[in-house]
Amino acid sequence: MLFKIISFILFISVTQVFASGSNSLNISEVADGVFVHTGKHLGFEDEHNDDIANIGFIVGSACIAVIDTGGSHKIGTLLKAEIKKVSDLPICYVINTHIHYDHLLGNSAFKDTNAKFIGHIRLADEIEHNKQFFMEQYNDYIDKNDTENAIIKPEVGVETTLEIDLGGRKLLLTAHQPAHTNNDLSILDKKTNTIWLSDLLFLERIPVIDASIRGWLSLLDDLKQEEFKLAIPGHGPASAEWPGAVESQYNYLKSLHDEVQKEIDRGTFMEDIIETVLSDEKKKWLLHEENHRRNVSKTFTELEW
Repeated sequence: MLFKIISFILFISVTQVFASGSNSLNISEVADGVFVHTGKHLGFEDEHNDDIANIGFIVGSACIAVIDTGGSHKIGTLLKAEIKKVSDLPICYVINTHIHYDHLLGNSAFKDTNAKFIGHIRLADEIEHNKQFFMEQYNDYIDKNDTENAIIKPEVGVETTLEIDLGGRKLLLTAHQPAHTNNDLSILDKKTNTIWLSDLLFLERIPVIDASIRGWLSLLDDLKQEEFKLAIPGHGPASAEWPGAVESQYNYLKSLHDEVQKEIDRGTFMEDIIETVLSDEKKKWLLHEENHRRNVSKTFTELEW
């Protein structure tokens, strides 16, 4: 009888933990006033793939900037609730770092905040071009009450740089050349010297090339010269010290570039190397099987032409 009672109590406790977990997000304060939710390491086919990206917010003395909103209206709503637990200050900016759904489909949760939506100068057009795709592929993740306008585009496009002030705290937004995507935006918190790189930096999970491996390597060469204190990746742990954080990703991209170029110079066809180039990297990266061959194909196509 005692065993049954203990088992029942344990069952209730575990159930409560999972129930509460489904209605909240893990949040870490990685630097003073800089808060990050770490996404899960799941594939794009997983049923919970709306919560795979690192997202979060930065708190100033006057207002708050949200940086990426997650892959669904639900995740955006949970993020907004976590912000309320930290501060009652208004949300003045919602910044999207690039086009991928896991970073921006939660925007609709912030429609009622009067915040300005900001992104790369190319992001609004990219959202418009991909809107139908998002509606078809991620319909379950979109706000059902306002599907037509649920995928929110930036009102402000950053062409080079833009500085915004949260009150005693200035953020420098920088629009980058094609790298991970053709609309990557980074955010530097000048107060703590923390660079929010989003998917320009992958930790643990294999990086994904959607735009240009040459551009990405060139950008990383420049960024490695900067003396940031912390970097926040788009996937992986909430933060890491700079420039050590980028070493594994840089080595992967550089090796991929060089090995594919060698095969092109030898006259090798892409289908002959797609399974073999850097195949040993699968020991180093999560989701290698899902994304590495795609990276080889993308790199071959770029370098060949």
